[in-house]
Parts: sequence; C-alpha cells; structure tokens
Amino acid sequence: MDTKAIIHVGIALIFLGIVAFTYLAGSDPSRQQMINIGPLQARVDIQKVMPLSPLVAGLVLVGGILLVVVGIKKSS
Repeated sequence: MDTKAIIHVGIALIFLGIVAFTYLAGSDPSRQQMINIGPLQARVDIQKVMPLSPLVAGLVLVGGILLVVVGIKKSS
C-alpha cells in the first residue's frame, strides 16, 4: 500500500474517532415521558441505545494515529 494512502486512511480514522466521541457525549441513555389521557396518567421510559461504545471510538482513534505514524516513518 502506498504511504500517502496509509496516511489518508489514518487521518480518516482519526476524524471518525473524534466524531464518534462527540456523538457519544451528546447522547442521552434514558428519558421519562408523562402521558395524560383524560383522567389516566402513564409514564413511559424511553431507552436510547448507544450505537458505538467509547472503547470502539478509542480504538478507531488510536488506530488512525498509528497509521499516520507508520505512514510518516515509511515515507522518510
């Protein structure tokens, strides 16, 4: 694989890792909602599933950094 391609893939992985961390920080794992229908009241618990684990985001970020470092070392 070409060294420029390795560096570009590494930069893309770094970007995706940062986006994944940002997306996870803004998510709310659970909410409660009250529903009133006439004299009846009901509480609904809404569970939001996090699409990515922080561990996966960290691994993507570290992998991207390693690819950039390897690409730079191969090109010099």
